[in-house]
Amino acid sequence: MIITEQKPLQEIIDSLQGYNKIFLVGCGECATTCKTGGEEEVQQMKAILQDRNKVVTGFVIPQAPCIASQIKTDFARNMKFLRDSEAVLVMACGLGVQSVKVNDRLGLVVIPACNTKFLGVVDGKGNLYEKCSACGECVLGITAGICPITLCAKGLLNGPCGGMDNGKCEVDKDKDCAWVLIYKELEKQKKLDGFKTTRPPRDFSKTVRPQNKILAA
Repeated sequence: MIITEQKPLQEIIDSLQGYNKIFLVGCGECATTCKTGGEEEVQQMKAILQDRNKVVTGFVIPQAPCIASQIKTDFARNMKFLRDSEAVLVMACGLGVQSVKVNDRLGLVVIPACNTKFLGVVDGKGNLYEKCSACGECVLGITAGICPITLCAKGLLNGPCGGMDNGKCEVDKDKDCAWVLIYKELEKQKKLDGFKTTRPPRDFSKTVRPQNKILAA
C-alpha cells in the first residue's frame, strides 16, 4: 500500500490560485484507507472549495487511479465535465497524479492534494507502518520476513551494528533493533545457522531511477 497524507489546506488552495473550475479525482484503494482521497474526503474537499467560490465540475474515485485503463474509463464517462474544467485536483499518491496527467487528453493542469510518504502495511487497528523500501533486491526470505533495509536505521545487511544496546536501535532508543528482531524470529524458526552468513553489498543499480518494466510491445 502507498501511504499518503493530505497536504496542508492552504497549500492546496494556493496551488489552485487562478483556476476556478476544478475536477476532483480520488482513489478507492490506498488513499481511501489512508483517509486522504476516499469518497468522504473528496466530498469534504468539494465543500471546502465551493465555500471558497470554486466551481467543482465533478469528481471520480477510480479503484486505482494509477492504472491507466481505470482513469481512461472514468474520464471518458465524465468528458462533459472535464471539458468545463480548468484544473484537476488529484487526491491520491504521486503515481495517481502522474497517471492522471498522462491519460488526460485535454491537457488540463493537474495538481496534487497529497504528499506520498512510504510503502506500508495496515494493521487490524488501521495503523500504518513502513515495511518495504522497494529496493529491488528482496532479502525477506533469509531475514524471516523482516526487512533490514527498511527497519534498520542504517539499512544494514549484516547487522546488528556495534551501537545496538539491549536490543534497541542506536539511532532511536525507542525502537527495537531490526537485526535483534530478525535473530529472534530465526531462532523461533530454528534457522539460526544462516545468521552468521555474510551477505554481499546491495546492487544499487537495481534502484537507479527511473525504472521501467515493459509488459507488452
